[in-house]
Amino acid sequence: MIKKLAYLVGGVTLLFGLWGFYDRFAHGHQNANYGSYVVWGLWVAMYLFFAGVAAGGFMIATLDLLFNIKIFKGTGRVALWGSLVCLVAALISIGLDNGHLFRVWKVYLQGNPFSLLFQMVWGYTLFGIISVLALVLATRQPDSRWLKPLMVVGLVLSFFISGAVGALLGVNASRPFWHVGLFPVQFPVFSLASGAAMMLAAIGFFGRKDDENRAQQLWVLSIASVVLLVVKFYFMWADYSQSMYGNVPMNVQAVRQVLFGEYWWAFWIMQVLIGSLIPLFFLVQRKYATHNHWAAWMGILLLSGYAVARGLIIFPALTVPELEALVHAFSGPHLTFNYFPSLMEWAVTSGTIGIAILGFVIGSEKLNLFSTTPKEA
Repeated sequence: MIKKLAYLVGGVTLLFGLWGFYDRFAHGHQNANYGSYVVWGLWVAMYLFFAGVAAGGFMIATLDLLFNIKIFKGTGRVALWGSLVCLVAALISIGLDNGHLFRVWKVYLQGNPFSLLFQMVWGYTLFGIISVLALVLATRQPDSRWLKPLMVVGLVLSFFISGAVGALLGVNASRPFWHVGLFPVQFPVFSLASGAAMMLAAIGFFGRKDDENRAQQLWVLSIASVVLLVVKFYFMWADYSQSMYGNVPMNVQAVRQVLFGEYWWAFWIMQVLIGSLIPLFFLVQRKYATHNHWAAWMGILLLSGYAVARGLIIFPALTVPELEALVHAFSGPHLTFNYFPSLMEWAVTSGTIGIAILGFVIGSEKLNLFSTTPKEA
């Protein structure tokens, strides 16, 4: 039943997304609501989200394939596949946000090695290659002497690409909301939390019923998710409280946009209530945390909250003008500081989510990832 529902949701979201993909390639950025002032929108936020899940999924995979933790035996391949699927979704999101998608080759052949973007592109490339090689070995040659070295390198890269995203935002000194020294440190924590939530959903929905470790896996992932959620809220409280106390106008305006302004509903309802408090309530109770579908749905809610949180990192900082005069100096469809994603942007994101859902479900079936041992795959 759950698998059929996954196919249905994936198919419907992809079908809606096909129109968005057509509009994006046929009309470029014309029908997007970001522009000259709000230069990053929904797709950049979803890139942060999917890239975080990809890095976090690899981190979780090391529990089985690198550290040989007994209760996580057999989950490494699932985590690796989820990581790869989300990496593809992240690259689709950020690729469609770029103005000249097909010039990416210039980064490889004509890039500046000291550029953060150059380092990130190469980081994602190497991370993707390592993930593919590790998945092939984990499914076909699980005893290969090359598997653990690959997982070590991949683990280092997962921390690097997570921290690099935080650094990319943090080095923007003109945006005090982002210019936080601990941003590169926070993002690997966010990634690990996203990876744990993904595995809650994957194991809860699709794990083998006869797996004796399944309940314990869900319980450990639940506790880890709760701890990481609390840490995440601590980071957020530290950022917001310092911003308000420091009283830097642009910073204060951005925080107020989140808490009381245009995005209040996304923060209080979507992120705090649905994406945090509800999962927190159920995951600290073992009877729910070890119940397959309860745990899985809480994983979905956590992922939804993390996706919203990425948007609340991007949007508020850009909706605060650097110069007040810009608000009235020019007028036009893409010359505004008010931002909410257009229907085309939502459609593209829907299609990307559909690709991720269908990719994970179809791939897990074809690769037989939930088998007891790799040799059954």
